[in-house]
Amino acid sequence: MKIKTIKTHKITSSDRDLFAILDKYIDELKEESVVAITSKIIAICEGNMTPIESSDKDQLIMEEADMYLPKEENRYNLYLTIKNSILAVSAGIDESNTDGNYVLWPKDSQDSANKIREHLTKKFGIKNIGVVITDSKTTPLRWGVTVIAVAHSGFAALNDMIGTPDIFGRKLKMTKIAVADGLAAAAGLVMGEGEEQTPIGIITDVPFVDFQNRNPSQEELDALKIEIEDDVYAPLLKSVNWRKKS
Repeated sequence: MKIKTIKTHKITSSDRDLFAILDKYIDELKEESVVAITSKIIAICEGNMTPIESSDKDQLIMEEADMYLPKEENRYNLYLTIKNSILAVSAGIDESNTDGNYVLWPKDSQDSANKIREHLTKKFGIKNIGVVITDSKTTPLRWGVTVIAVAHSGFAALNDMIGTPDIFGRKLKMTKIAVADGLAAAAGLVMGEGEEQTPIGIITDVPFVDFQNRNPSQEELDALKIEIEDDVYAPLLKSVNWRKKS
């Protein structure tokens, strides 16, 4: 696997055309490449942000989260939230690299991923292009952030290994490889979190990716999500008093 980062100008509130940015900075794309794009620049181009000085971040988080735990229950005074079936801090709302704004997640990350893939396949005249929209998150019991996929298009996000044998012939019972999250994590490590100014990455040489010349189906998207009751961490997730937005 190879990852090439693409340096851009500073994406700010004055930028409103994501596709113009992609056209400006992506000048070559090979068949069976995956384009990683941070959710932040998509949201900025959508205008899905609000000035810090005139906003109530607590209220924003409670409105954006599907479920949340009050910040008073957290030693770091942060909201633990669930949004779009992702366990995250502050419902994805961020103020780093945002030029004085709180930036939310894109309005519809999956729709954005689909449209980006369609735009790039048309522009470069190739069929198999993957797109993964990324954001960073923390992991329980581990310091540091890693990057996950908040949306994908053009490839199978899961590699289902259930029923296949391990090296000793024992059939796997639960293993599914999170391909989209793995690609996002690898790209995010190279793209960085600070002043790198590289919100786009091109991933190539990925023989483990099952490319699909289409957007993911609703059935495939639903298969990525686990209800709390079915989650292996259900004893923890169900033991707290989640609040829901009104």
